[in-house]
Amino acid sequence: MSISKELLEILACPLCKGDLKWEESLRVLICERCGVFYQVVDDIPILLPDSAKPLSELGKVPPPSEQP
Repeated sequence: MSISKELLEILACPLCKGDLKWEESLRVLICERCGVFYQVVDDIPILLPDSAKPLSELGKVPPPSEQP
Protein backbone atom coordinates (compact mmCIF):
# COMPACT_ATOMS: atom_id res chain seq x y z
CA MET A 1 0.00 0.00 0.00
CA SER A 2 1.09 3.52 -0.65
CA ILE A 3 -0.52 6.54 0.92
CA SER A 4 -1.58 9.01 -1.73
CA LYS A 5 -0.38 12.58 -1.76
CA GLU A 6 -3.98 13.73 -1.40
CA LEU A 7 -4.50 11.66 1.75
CA LEU A 8 -1.21 12.87 3.26
CA GLU A 9 -2.40 16.45 2.75
CA ILE A 10 -5.40 15.90 5.05
CA LEU A 11 -3.83 13.59 7.64
CA ALA A 12 -2.34 15.27 10.69
CA CYS A 13 -0.53 14.20 13.82
CA PRO A 14 -3.14 13.82 16.57
CA LEU A 15 -0.69 15.24 19.13
CA CYS A 16 0.46 18.47 17.48
CA LYS A 17 -1.75 18.66 14.35
CA GLY A 18 1.45 18.84 12.28
CA ASP A 19 2.19 17.21 8.94
CA LEU A 20 2.94 13.51 8.67
CA LYS A 21 5.54 11.92 6.40
CA TRP A 22 4.89 8.49 4.86
CA GLU A 23 7.82 6.08 5.14
CA GLU A 24 6.81 3.40 2.67
CA SER A 25 9.63 0.94 3.38
CA LEU A 26 8.61 0.75 7.06
CA ARG A 27 4.89 1.37 6.47
CA VAL A 28 4.70 4.07 9.13
CA LEU A 29 3.66 7.71 9.29
CA ILE A 30 6.23 9.98 10.94
CA CYS A 31 5.69 13.27 12.75
CA GLU A 32 9.09 14.95 12.78
CA ARG A 33 7.80 17.78 14.99
CA CYS A 34 6.83 15.41 17.83
CA GLY A 35 9.51 12.83 17.08
CA VAL A 36 7.00 9.98 16.90
CA PHE A 37 5.64 7.51 14.37
CA TYR A 38 2.32 5.78 13.81
CA GLN A 39 1.95 2.30 12.39
CA VAL A 40 -0.28 1.42 9.45
CA VAL A 41 -2.10 -1.88 10.05
CA ASP A 42 -4.10 -3.56 7.30
CA ASP A 43 -3.78 -0.36 5.24
CA ILE A 44 -5.32 1.70 8.06
CA PRO A 45 -3.25 4.44 9.72
CA ILE A 46 -3.53 4.09 13.51
CA LEU A 47 -3.60 7.78 14.42
CA LEU A 48 -4.55 7.61 18.08
CA PRO A 49 -2.47 9.67 20.54
CA ASP A 50 -1.80 6.55 22.63
CA SER A 51 -0.47 4.70 19.58
CA ALA A 52 2.36 7.18 18.97
CA LYS A 53 5.78 5.62 19.41
CA PRO A 54 9.08 7.49 19.75
CA LEU A 55 11.31 7.53 16.68
CA SER A 56 13.99 5.83 18.80
CA GLU A 57 11.84 2.68 18.61
CA LEU A 58 11.51 2.81 14.83
CA GLY A 59 14.12 0.11 14.25
CA LYS A 60 12.29 -2.19 16.67
CA VAL A 61 9.10 -2.33 14.58
CA PRO A 62 8.75 -5.67 12.79
CA PRO A 63 8.43 -5.47 9.00
CA PRO A 64 4.82 -5.47 7.73
CA SER A 65 5.08 -9.12 6.68
CA GLU A 66 5.87 -10.10 10.29
CA GLN A 67 3.19 -8.03 12.02
CA PRO A 68 0.29 -10.01 13.50
